[in-house]
Amino acid sequence: MKKILTSAAVLVFGATVAVQAQTADLGSLLNKVREGSVTESAEHKRREAEFQARKDQQQTLLADARREQERLERESARLEETRRTNEEEIARQLEIQRDRLGQLQELFGVLQQAAGDAKAVIKGSHVTIDNPDRMAEIDNLVAKAADSAELPTLDEIRSWPAQMILESIGSGEVVTFDHEVRMVDGTTEVIRLTRVGDFALMSGEKFFILKDDGSVEELQRQPSGRFTDTVSSFTSANSGMPGVALDPTRGQLLNLEVEKPTLEERIAQGKEIGYITLALGAVGVLMAIAQWLYLMVVKGKVRRQIQSDTVSTDNPLGRVLAVYDNNRNVDVETLELKLDEAILKETPALERFLVLIKLISAVAPLFGLLGTVTGMIETFQAITLFGAGDPTMMASGISAALMTTVEGLVVAIPTLLLHAFVAGASKSVIHVLEEQSAGIIAVHAEKEHANASA
Repeated sequence: MKKILTSAAVLVFGATVAVQAQTADLGSLLNKVREGSVTESAEHKRREAEFQARKDQQQTLLADARREQERLERESARLEETRRTNEEEIARQLEIQRDRLGQLQELFGVLQQAAGDAKAVIKGSHVTIDNPDRMAEIDNLVAKAADSAELPTLDEIRSWPAQMILESIGSGEVVTFDHEVRMVDGTTEVIRLTRVGDFALMSGEKFFILKDDGSVEELQRQPSGRFTDTVSSFTSANSGMPGVALDPTRGQLLNLEVEKPTLEERIAQGKEIGYITLALGAVGVLMAIAQWLYLMVVKGKVRRQIQSDTVSTDNPLGRVLAVYDNNRNVDVETLELKLDEAILKETPALERFLVLIKLISAVAPLFGLLGTVTGMIETFQAITLFGAGDPTMMASGISAALMTTVEGLVVAIPTLLLHAFVAGASKSVIHVLEEQSAGIIAVHAEKEHANASA
């Protein structure tokens, strides 16, 4: 019980202390508010006193302000009248200028248009590369022809036909000079360039192109060898008339030639089906060449065997004759069967690979047709997804469709021709064997008939 009373006393004491602290804070705040009010009242009284002191001057300041306003209004009216007068004078002077110019106004209009066209021609000309200062004169003429405030002088007008004459002369020149060129790898080098009129830029075995900003760049990819091979002989020639490839369109045809896919790129367009077709073609060609070489060797041995009286078993005809030598005493029918058997044994080696070569020549176009069908399927899928507005979306499918057809024909045509050559060589050897066999049988039959008559 005693502990409870002690705790209650402590709580009451704490609450009393808190109330006293809060009361002290509120009293301090009230004192600050009262002090602020007193301060503001003092400031207001000071301002009122100052205003009362300067009350007599307000009328004077107002009168001065009104006089200044009247003065400014008069100045504004005067300036407005001056502006109107100046506008009338400008209109009168422009009328005088138009009267004095007369037909010269149309002349300068034509001059401005013609000089602008000449500027475009000169800026994109190859002749400007080794004559860089010519643009300053034509730029000055165009600027003055477009400005009605200042007319071009006679010397400035003469710069236009002078530059066009320089353009005509430069179009027929072959000039070699040093110039900075941006290479394919992004670096810049100063190399020896040869300019052929207004048509081409070349150096070594490479063609270069003039960009719209006046810079010279190496082609991202050089054209085929039949064009680049003419460059070195032309640039190194000191006399005569060496031939060189020129683009009369100033780079358009050259860019089209560069964009043509190479042989590797064309083969890659055929994709997997194209590679399979070409692989079959390579196998067929190798088999045909190997068999043709074998038949050429056999034909030579058979030819020597025909001219020789000694039987050699290193060739088909010698082995057939060896069968006759081993069966001289048999009857005609048995000898005929023996010789036919010997010829049949030689036939597989002579007709080796012919079936496979013919099969490849027949299957290759079918592979090309398969690639065509799959390529067109890809094309139709691209049209379904992206529409037919962008031809580049369909290019891969069309390329595969066309290239596989080409690859199939490229394989079929030579393999078919090689099959004909190899089959002809094989038949010629077999024909010799059959011919010699028939002759042997005929001789053996005559001998047998003669012995029977005796």
